[in-house]
Amino acid sequence: MATSTYLSNPVVTVNSVALTGFCQSAVLTRTITAADITSFGETARTYGATLEDSELTLTLYMTYGASEVYATLKSLVGTRTTVRVQPGSGVDSATNPGMILSGSYLESLPVMQASLGEISSIDITFRGGVYSEDTTNP
Repeated sequence: MATSTYLSNPVVTVNSVALTGFCQSAVLTRTITAADITSFGETARTYGATLEDSELTLTLYMTYGASEVYATLKSLVGTRTTVRVQPGSGVDSATNPGMILSGSYLESLPVMQASLGEISSIDITFRGGVYSEDTTNP
Protein backbone atom coordinates (compact mmCIF):
# COMPACT_ATOMS: atom_id res chain seq x y z
CA MET A 1 0.00 0.00 0.00
CA ALA A 2 1.32 3.44 -0.89
CA THR A 3 1.81 6.04 1.79
CA SER A 4 0.97 9.71 1.49
CA THR A 5 2.76 12.64 3.03
CA TYR A 6 0.71 15.71 3.78
CA LEU A 7 2.46 19.04 3.55
CA SER A 8 3.06 19.97 7.16
CA ASN A 9 6.41 21.70 7.41
CA PRO A 10 7.45 23.18 4.04
CA VAL A 11 10.71 25.05 3.65
CA VAL A 12 10.89 28.37 1.74
CA THR A 13 14.20 30.01 0.82
CA VAL A 14 14.65 33.25 -1.13
CA ASN A 15 18.13 34.29 -2.23
CA SER A 16 19.59 31.77 0.31
CA VAL A 17 17.59 33.30 3.21
CA ALA A 18 15.10 31.02 4.97
CA LEU A 19 11.67 32.66 5.12
CA THR A 20 9.88 29.51 6.29
CA GLY A 21 8.81 31.04 9.60
CA PHE A 22 7.14 33.99 7.81
CA CYS A 23 5.41 32.06 5.03
CA GLN A 24 1.69 31.32 5.10
CA SER A 25 1.42 29.71 1.66
CA ALA A 26 3.53 28.83 -1.37
CA VAL A 27 2.32 27.91 -4.85
CA LEU A 28 4.93 26.84 -7.40
CA THR A 29 3.47 26.37 -10.87
CA ARG A 30 5.58 24.89 -13.62
CA THR A 31 4.43 26.03 -17.05
CA ILE A 32 5.80 25.25 -20.49
CA THR A 33 4.13 27.62 -22.96
CA ALA A 34 2.46 25.92 -25.92
CA ALA A 35 2.80 26.96 -29.56
CA ASP A 36 0.35 26.01 -32.29
CA ILE A 37 2.18 23.64 -34.68
CA THR A 38 -0.86 22.58 -36.68
CA SER A 39 -0.09 22.08 -40.35
CA PHE A 40 -2.30 22.01 -43.44
CA GLY A 41 -4.27 18.81 -43.77
CA GLU A 42 -4.61 18.14 -40.06
CA THR A 43 -8.13 17.93 -38.66
CA ALA A 44 -7.29 18.97 -35.10
CA ARG A 45 -4.96 21.53 -33.57
CA THR A 46 -1.62 20.25 -32.35
CA TYR A 47 0.75 21.97 -29.96
CA GLY A 48 4.41 21.83 -29.12
CA ALA A 49 6.46 23.07 -26.20
CA THR A 50 8.21 26.44 -26.40
CA LEU A 51 9.62 28.38 -23.45
CA GLU A 52 9.28 27.63 -19.77
CA ASP A 53 7.31 30.26 -17.85
CA SER A 54 7.08 28.98 -14.29
CA GLU A 55 6.29 31.06 -11.21
CA LEU A 56 6.28 30.93 -7.42
CA THR A 57 3.68 32.89 -5.45
CA LEU A 58 4.28 33.36 -1.73
CA THR A 59 2.01 34.77 0.96
CA LEU A 60 4.29 36.15 3.67
CA TYR A 61 3.73 37.82 7.01
CA MET A 62 5.35 41.23 6.58
CA THR A 63 8.12 41.94 9.06
CA TYR A 64 10.81 44.62 9.02
CA GLY A 65 13.61 43.23 11.22
CA ALA A 66 17.10 42.40 10.01
CA SER A 67 17.18 39.16 7.94
CA GLU A 68 13.39 39.11 7.87
CA VAL A 69 10.89 39.61 5.04
CA TYR A 70 11.31 43.28 4.04
CA ALA A 71 15.09 43.26 4.56
CA THR A 72 15.40 40.14 2.39
CA LEU A 73 13.12 41.27 -0.44
CA LYS A 74 13.62 45.05 -0.80
CA SER A 75 16.79 44.83 -2.89
CA LEU A 76 15.44 41.98 -5.05
CA VAL A 77 12.71 44.04 -6.76
CA GLY A 78 13.59 44.34 -10.44
CA THR A 79 16.26 41.64 -10.22
CA ARG A 80 16.61 37.92 -10.78
CA THR A 81 17.31 35.54 -7.92
CA THR A 82 16.99 31.93 -6.84
CA VAL A 83 13.96 30.72 -4.88
CA ARG A 84 13.51 27.26 -3.39
CA VAL A 85 10.62 25.39 -1.81
CA GLN A 86 10.61 21.94 -0.31
CA PRO A 87 7.65 19.91 0.98
CA GLY A 88 9.29 19.12 4.32
CA SER A 89 12.23 20.11 6.48
CA GLY A 90 14.15 16.87 5.97
CA VAL A 91 17.00 16.20 3.57
CA ASP A 92 16.46 16.31 -0.19
CA SER A 93 15.14 13.01 -1.52
CA ALA A 94 12.81 11.61 -4.16
CA THR A 95 9.92 12.05 -1.69
CA ASN A 96 11.09 15.45 -0.39
CA PRO A 97 12.56 17.24 -3.41
CA GLY A 98 13.96 20.75 -3.28
CA MET A 99 12.12 22.59 -6.08
CA ILE A 100 14.18 25.48 -7.42
CA LEU A 101 13.61 28.41 -9.76
CA SER A 102 17.01 29.86 -10.73
CA GLY A 103 17.06 33.33 -12.27
CA SER A 104 13.48 34.06 -11.25
CA TYR A 105 12.33 37.71 -11.49
CA LEU A 106 10.63 39.69 -8.70
CA GLU A 107 8.68 42.47 -10.40
CA SER A 108 7.03 44.14 -7.42
CA LEU A 109 6.93 44.22 -3.63
CA PRO A 110 4.07 45.65 -1.56
CA VAL A 111 6.18 47.50 1.03
CA MET A 112 3.25 48.22 3.34
CA GLN A 113 -0.10 46.49 3.61
CA ALA A 114 -1.81 47.03 6.94
CA SER A 115 -5.32 46.85 8.37
CA LEU A 116 -6.42 47.61 11.88
CA GLY A 117 -6.53 44.47 14.04
CA GLU A 118 -4.95 42.21 11.39
CA ILE A 119 -1.54 40.66 10.96
CA SER A 120 0.11 42.28 7.95
CA SER A 121 0.70 39.87 5.05
CA ILE A 122 1.71 40.31 1.42
CA ASP A 123 1.56 38.27 -1.77
CA ILE A 124 4.59 38.26 -4.04
CA THR A 125 5.30 36.41 -7.27
CA PHE A 126 8.63 35.32 -8.67
CA ARG A 127 8.27 34.88 -12.44
CA GLY A 128 10.27 32.81 -14.86
CA GLY A 129 13.58 31.19 -14.23
CA VAL A 130 14.87 27.69 -14.83
CA TYR A 131 13.04 24.97 -12.89
CA SER A 132 15.00 22.11 -11.35
CA GLU A 133 14.63 19.58 -8.57
CA ASP A 134 17.24 18.50 -6.04
CA THR A 135 16.63 14.95 -4.83
CA THR A 136 20.06 14.12 -3.46
CA ASN A 137 21.40 14.53 0.06
CA PRO A 138 23.96 17.35 0.33
